Amino acid sequence: MTLFPRIVEGPLEESILKRARERGLVAIRVHNLRDFAHDKHRVVDDKPFGGGPGMVLKPEPIFEAVETLRRPESRVVLMCPQGRRLTQAVARELAQLPHLLILCGHYEGVDERVREALVQDEISIGDYVLTNGALAAAVLIDAVVRLLPGALGDETSATSDSFTNGLLEGPQYTRPAEFRGMRVPEVLLSGNHEEIARWRREQALRRTAQRRPDLLEGRQT
Repeated sequence: MTLFPRIVEGPLEESILKRARERGLVAIRVHNLRDFAHDKHRVVDDKPFGGGPGMVLKPEPIFEAVETLRRPESRVVLMCPQGRRLTQAVARELAQLPHLLILCGHYEGVDERVREALVQDEISIGDYVLTNGALAAAVLIDAVVRLLPGALGDETSATSDSFTNGLLEGPQYTRPAEFRGMRVPEVLLSGNHEEIARWRREQALRRTAQRRPDLLEGRQT
C-alpha cells in the first residue's frame, strides 16, 4: 500500500522476484493509497496538527485500504525508521507468515491513529531516512521472498548467505583459476570437500572478525 506503486513494481519484474511470482510461489499486489480516497482530488495527506514541516498521511484512506485488504491471517507491517531493524532473522520470521500487508510511510509519516489501531509490526531497513517507504518495502519483499521454498535455483544458497549462520560469507571464486596473476586458493581446486568446508568456515570467521566483530560477541566459534 503506497503512493508510488511504480517504485515497488519495478523490482517485482526482475530476477528472483519475477520468477517466484511466475512459478506461483508468492502473490504480490501493489495498491495505490489514492484509490482509497474518495474526495474530488483523492487527497491522502494533510498538514500536521500543532504545526511543523511536511505533510502527514491521513487516516481515512489507510483505514479503508487495510480494512478492505486485510484477512484474518494478515500481519499489517508499517515501513518506517522507528521500526525494528530488518535482519535475516526477521526476514525468516516474516517468510513463515501466510499474508503480509505492507504499508509504506511517506513524508512526515502516518497519522498516529493508524499505528494505534491497525499496525501490528514496524520494520526499518536501517538507521537512515528515505524519501518514501516504497523503497524500503521493495527491500523487505526481496529479503522475504528469496527465503520461500523454491524461490532460489539452489536451495542451499540461502543457507550460506551472510548473516544466516551469524557470520559474513567468505570469499567466492569462479573460472578462470588464474586471472592477471591472481590465483584461486588451491584448496578450492582440490576436490576435498571436508577441507573446502573447513577453509570456508575459517574465511567466514576471519572476514566477520575484520568487518563485523560485533557479530562474534558471545558466540561459540
